[in-house]
Amino acid sequence: MMQKSTILASAIAMILLAGCEKAEAPAPADTKSTTEEVPVETVPAEGTEATDPATAPHRFADWAGKWTGVEGMYVTITPGEPGKYKLEMQSDLDTKGTYDGNDSEHGIKFKRGTEELSLHRGNGDETGLKYLAGKKECLIVKDGEGYCRD
Repeated sequence: MMQKSTILASAIAMILLAGCEKAEAPAPADTKSTTEEVPVETVPAEGTEATDPATAPHRFADWAGKWTGVEGMYVTITPGEPGKYKLEMQSDLDTKGTYDGNDSEHGIKFKRGTEELSLHRGNGDETGLKYLAGKKECLIVKDGEGYCRD
């Protein structure tokens, strides 16, 4: 009798196992994802023109006018032909001149003597000049030479 119950238990177990086939795991999700970028349209503020700064006639036209430095130093920026400027500059006590400037990626490039220089945006603290410290709207040529708007 014991042997019959063992055989019966084994048969029942086999039937149950046969009905419970191992379910296949779902296929892994595709790891390749595609992202579609949708351009965002921007509308310029009313009264302003939608001009790409890279193609504007003068990228730094808002810098036009006089900027003052220390001890009578100054630069006056006058836009000329598209992308070009005239820089009237008193850069130290002995150096006063007019230079041709051109738009560049970060400012106005110009040549003074043998030096290739560039006016770029900064603040008074970045000029390295104590007199200009704390000023917010400045143009810097190099350490120790900068000009700010009052």
